[in-house]
Amino acid sequence: MNHHGVSRLAAMWRGLGYLLGSLVTAVVALVALPVLVVPAMARAWASWHRGRADRLLLTPSSGPVGVGAWRVLGWLCAFIVTSLVFGLVAVVLAGNAVTTAVTVPLWWALPAGTPAGGFAIGVPLTGWGTALTLGTAQILVLAALTYWLVPPLARLHARICVASLSPSAAERLARRVETLTETRAGAINAHGAELRRIERDLHDGTQARLVAIAMRLGAARESLGEDPEMVSRLLREAHEGTEEAMAELRSVIRTIYPPILADRGLAGALTALGTRSAISTTLDVGDLGTVPAAVEAVAYFAIAEALTNAAKHSRATRTTVRVARAGDRLSIAVTDDGIGGADETLGTGIAGIRHRVLALDGTVRVHSPAGGPTTITVSLPCAS
Repeated sequence: MNHHGVSRLAAMWRGLGYLLGSLVTAVVALVALPVLVVPAMARAWASWHRGRADRLLLTPSSGPVGVGAWRVLGWLCAFIVTSLVFGLVAVVLAGNAVTTAVTVPLWWALPAGTPAGGFAIGVPLTGWGTALTLGTAQILVLAALTYWLVPPLARLHARICVASLSPSAAERLARRVETLTETRAGAINAHGAELRRIERDLHDGTQARLVAIAMRLGAARESLGEDPEMVSRLLREAHEGTEEAMAELRSVIRTIYPPILADRGLAGALTALGTRSAISTTLDVGDLGTVPAAVEAVAYFAIAEALTNAAKHSRATRTTVRVARAGDRLSIAVTDDGIGGADETLGTGIAGIRHRVLALDGTVRVHSPAGGPTTITVSLPCAS
C-alpha cells in the first residue's frame, strides 16, 4: 500500500472514531438535554465538540465558543440530528462489515439461512459456496463503502459543527472593531505615558545637569582672573557634567528608537542585546527580509523587556530568543528556564509588551506554568 493509501486508511479510522464518538455524545445529549439547555453548560459542551472537529480537520484550535446562546442551542439541535444520522450510517457500514466477517466463516454453526452479518439485508448463507462468494462480496462492498464514505461524512459533520459555532461576518466585524478600539485606546495611553516618561527623564536628569553646567561655567567666567585653580576645577566638573548629560540623552534616545536598529538592523541589534544580557542568551534569527521601522522597534523593545524580566524575576540561568518571519508576520519567542509563574498583573513588564504589540495589531501569548519554563510569544504584522 502506497503512502496515499495509508493516509486514506488512517483518515477512515479517525473518521470512524469521530462519528461513533459523536453518536454516543448525541445520545448523552438527548438524555442530559435539561442540563445542556443552560447556556453555560451548552457553551462548554459546544467548545469541547468544536475542539474535536478542529482536530479531525487538522486545523488550529478555535478556542472557547464565543457566539450567542441561541446560536449554541441551534447548534445543539443540529448536532444531535446529524450525529444520530451520520453515526448510524457509520455503524451500519462498519458494523455490518465486521459482523459479516465473523458470520461468514461460522455459517455452519448458525441456523440455516442466516443472513451474512445477521441483518435482513445480508445474503443468506446456505453453504460454503454462498459463504465464500456472496458473503465475501458483501464484506468487500461494506468495507469499500466504509473506506470511501466514512472520511467525507466525518469531515462534513465536523465542518457543520465548526460553521455552526463560528461567528458570522457581522459578529467578526463587531469583534474586530471592539479589538481595534481597545488597542487604539491602549496605544494612546501608552503613547501618553511614554511622552510623560521622556519629559520626566529630560526634566529631572538632562535638564538638571545642563543647569548645573551653566552655573559652573558662569562661576568659572567670573573667576577667570582671580582663582585659576577654581576655574580649572569648575571647567573639569562642567566637562564631566556634559559627558553625563550626553550619556543620559543617548539613553533617552534609545528608548524612543534605538540608533543601533538604524545602524545594524534588527538582527544586529538583537545580537548586541543578547551580548549585554545579564544571563546567557541563545539567539536564533531567521531571514527577516525588510521589516518596517515601527515593527523593528516594537520587536526590539519586547525582547529587551522579556530578557530584563527573566533576569530580574525568574531566577533563570539561560534564555533562548527565536525570531522568524513567515509571509507578512514576524514571530518572536523568548523562553527562559526560570521558576515560571509570571503574572502580568503584578508588574508593568509584560503589560508594557502587550500595549506596544497591540498598538500594531499584533498578539502576545504568555505561557508560564509554576516551575517554568516561561515562554513569551509575540506575533507582529510586518507587511510594508
